[in-house]
Amino acid sequence: MPSSTQTLNEKKRLEALKSLNILDTPTEKEYDDITELAAAICDVPTAMVSLVDKDRQWFKAKVGIDRCEADRQYSFCTHAIETPNEIMEIPDARLDPRFKDNPYTFGDNPIIFYAGVPLVNHNGNALGTLCVIDHQPRKLTEIQLSSLRKLAQQVVKLFKLHSYNNHLKEKEIELKETNTKLKNFAGVVSHDMKMPLANMIVTFDILKSKYASKLDESGLEYISNLKQSAFKMSDYITNILTHYESDNITGEPEANEVFDINQLLEDIEEMLDINDDCEIDLPEHNRDINTNKIALEQIFLNLMGNSIKYNDKDKIKITVDFKEDDYNYYFSIKDNGMGIPEEEQKRIFELFSTIAVKDRNGNVGNGIGLSTVRKLIFNLGGKIDVKSKVGLGTTIKFSIEKEK
Repeated sequence: MPSSTQTLNEKKRLEALKSLNILDTPTEKEYDDITELAAAICDVPTAMVSLVDKDRQWFKAKVGIDRCEADRQYSFCTHAIETPNEIMEIPDARLDPRFKDNPYTFGDNPIIFYAGVPLVNHNGNALGTLCVIDHQPRKLTEIQLSSLRKLAQQVVKLFKLHSYNNHLKEKEIELKETNTKLKNFAGVVSHDMKMPLANMIVTFDILKSKYASKLDESGLEYISNLKQSAFKMSDYITNILTHYESDNITGEPEANEVFDINQLLEDIEEMLDINDDCEIDLPEHNRDINTNKIALEQIFLNLMGNSIKYNDKDKIKITVDFKEDDYNYYFSIKDNGMGIPEEEQKRIFELFSTIAVKDRNGNVGNGIGLSTVRKLIFNLGGKIDVKSKVGLGTTIKFSIEKEK
């Protein structure tokens, strides 16, 4: 039997096939459906999505045949890919000089009729074929040939999607590795900085106490400013650690517990040290919920704390609401605070994103808290949304997925 002459671009073709990372992958319904359609349209018993490797022909999808690969030496598809822009149709292989001595042309279920459309990638490399086979002589109609071409185009699109998904998976792994390194770096640096900052704060108090009589008003003010800056840096570091440890907080399913939502909110009120100028309305009825209590506590501490800090009214009013359905818990926190400009609302949950607004005490946020809140809620299977009007207040709604 005359052997097929390999193309001059065979090396590039094989490199393209290997880079697709599809050889020896499990069956996929999308490819199986196409082979079944090809067999039905062409009225033949056998159809395959065939990929031509160096020494073999491997079938990504097949109908009417049991084996998963064949020897390339006798492969009909090897000949088909030599003319990438044409359909190779062989009405009767027994009469074709290339195949009349081919072992696949004889025996049980012989390949008598063959038609193959090359599967050509964007660089012009024919990776294999979509082919149909019959055990008797025949010839396809123009409609069948056209349909076979269109089905082959769909296979090539599936290849592109496969390659794109592989690329995304690789990037996802790289991002996870980079994020892990950043988390480790942030953790080490933050922990190493907290102790020196604590020492600085104590030292400022000692300086002020010991040398108060020797310092003028400006000197004492400098020490106070330095102490406030140290406190601010310490708070910043604490927020960074909380942000990067949020995955650990929500990562264990056994962290869930049953608790009264109103009791949690009352405990948070105590932690926030609410004054008489703040009025908080809690849900009317006590309700037990089953979720990650630590994570929900972090979320409410941040959101309710912001409702207090970013409020310019003489009387702060906050309303917390709760409801549930079969799938989610739903929470809302409404305040009468400063409000958030519409153009800033989309980015307030981005890490280190701040808006140029000072809080009730004249401080500017660090852009970490709300990012941590969103991360916690996302890890708990929920969503968060904000609606706000400058001067009137803000309503933040979020959900948490119930345990299935």
